[in-house]
Amino acid sequence: MATIILSTGSNLGDRRAVLAAASQSISRFIGPVLCASGLYETAAWGLTDQPSFLNQALKVDTLLSPEAVLEKITEIEQHLGRIRDQKWGPRLIDIDLLYYGSVIIHEENLVVPHPEIPQRRFVLEPLMDIAPDWIHPELNLSTRELLEQTPDKLPVYRLEA
Repeated sequence: MATIILSTGSNLGDRRAVLAAASQSISRFIGPVLCASGLYETAAWGLTDQPSFLNQALKVDTLLSPEAVLEKITEIEQHLGRIRDQKWGPRLIDIDLLYYGSVIIHEENLVVPHPEIPQRRFVLEPLMDIAPDWIHPELNLSTRELLEQTPDKLPVYRLEA
């Protein structure tokens, strides 16, 4: 059993409903969701001329390998209606594998921990809710330390429940 952390995001449709459906599918096909962060409204990152996102972090227990988790993530995104036509473009759902325990993987189609964690406030703020002391296995820094050092200054707002 491995504890993994996923990041979910949506900026199209009923974003709350999409994130809830993603969490339910993750629980069903990857493993039980141990805890979920609050929902965070975030400005679009990368390609900024688009609607803002709702983002959430999930801590999950899984029996799947990292490769199988990635495969299930892709299947869940497709099932929920994700269309991949523009890098960083608008999307109904985006699910990223941030951490797979303390495992480090550098393969062509899979890099863990996710290489952009330190540069993304919209990932780090939700992570603070569920894993403030989680140590990045390559950088040897906690979520809290990564957030203090991130160069990303885009606004991230925690929504009320």
